[in-house]
Amino acid sequence: MTVLRLDPSTKAVAGGRVLVGGSPLRVVKLSAAGARLFAQWAAGAAVGDKPHHRRLAEKLVLAGMVHPTYPGAKLTPQDVTVVVPVRDHADRLTGLLPRLNDVRETLVVDDGSAVPVPHAVDRHPVARGPAAARNTGWRKVTTELVAFLDADTRPEPGWLGPLLAQFEDPAVVAVAPRVRSAPGRKALSRYETRQSSLDMGATPAQVRPRGRITYLPTAALVVRTSALQAIHGFDEDLRFGEDVDLIWRLVDAGGSVRYEPESEVVHEPRSTWRAWLKQRYSYGTSAAPLAKRHGRQALAPVRTAGWTALAWLALAAGRPKTGVAIALGTAALLPRKLKPLDVPAKEALGIALRGHVAAGRFLADALTGAWGPAAIPLLALSRRGRRVLALAYARHLLDWARTRPDIDPLRWLLARAADDLAYGAGVWRGCLREKEPGPLVPDLSTWPGKRL
Repeated sequence: MTVLRLDPSTKAVAGGRVLVGGSPLRVVKLSAAGARLFAQWAAGAAVGDKPHHRRLAEKLVLAGMVHPTYPGAKLTPQDVTVVVPVRDHADRLTGLLPRLNDVRETLVVDDGSAVPVPHAVDRHPVARGPAAARNTGWRKVTTELVAFLDADTRPEPGWLGPLLAQFEDPAVVAVAPRVRSAPGRKALSRYETRQSSLDMGATPAQVRPRGRITYLPTAALVVRTSALQAIHGFDEDLRFGEDVDLIWRLVDAGGSVRYEPESEVVHEPRSTWRAWLKQRYSYGTSAAPLAKRHGRQALAPVRTAGWTALAWLALAAGRPKTGVAIALGTAALLPRKLKPLDVPAKEALGIALRGHVAAGRFLADALTGAWGPAAIPLLALSRRGRRVLALAYARHLLDWARTRPDIDPLRWLLARAADDLAYGAGVWRGCLREKEPGPLVPDLSTWPGKRL
């Protein structure tokens, strides 16, 4: 039995005959029968066994408009083997291993620790990286599923249940829980509690490039063993970004990958600001190698329509009237474009305007992140440039006001700025080393002359 949960972005308009939502944003026009069926699902009815019912449900799931739940899943923790890569810090295992008593087996792989790890089933004589350690572990697995957990994670009780349920769909090849940072008294811990790069948020998602959630960290991930075999596991040439690469290759192979935040795992963040900045820098260095493997568009720092980018560029250049004119002019075209799908003009105009606002946020992210090492010094040279930077950084203060994290606004702003810049520095380092500029090139995907 499958029950569907609506994504927060999904909205029914035109009397329930048109659905707007998902990621990337989609518009789906339903027949009268389809609209009635969707209304029943939204009210909690289960998806039936009729082929056309299941086809519609699958279409909406793949679009990210709804998310499936499966009461009464067949798989149990005895169908799971846990693989834990570890290098030094064997003491972290004492907080993890007792929480894994219900799984079939736990395999600890020692990746070249200075002092051999007592619980390890295999040991690399020298460190080969987390990708190699995970490959060594999963290749010993005989169960249907393998769960990867880092040594510094702590699964919450019942964490496997919501993940195993997603495998009721035979197309699903990987599912990840929400990874939350452990609370602490230090400012860094309080910052990470709200802004961890491992925490993908409270909303479930279909994971894919260009989706709302584009990848999943392997700090905590459950995968079909057969799917790993089909793509030969992790790419051991990648020291960082191996988790992103794995997810994208699973999707490219035709698999469905899900994020299920109903399951939670707690992760210990870096203990010092220096170690944390080094981690963020290292993550950035993976962008160029990933662009070489998966194409430049997959790693573009920002994706937006060309006209939207032009509107924001005009605003940044001190031409607000021009920018607003471009934004309103292009927004006015969308109702005509969506009219054949019966999207009300007011709703279409709202979609366009919200898209312009969101694009401004994406451009600000790129400006202070991937482009930051070059853009920030250049903009700081002029008064207008400093105003642009101030507007870009203002988004962090707006986030603080919206979420009220347990850290003062100044330290929040400084941490967010350092977070952005450390990652951006890593991106530039990777691009120079790999001679691959892709992660610095925007994707103006709907500039006139390109197909939408």
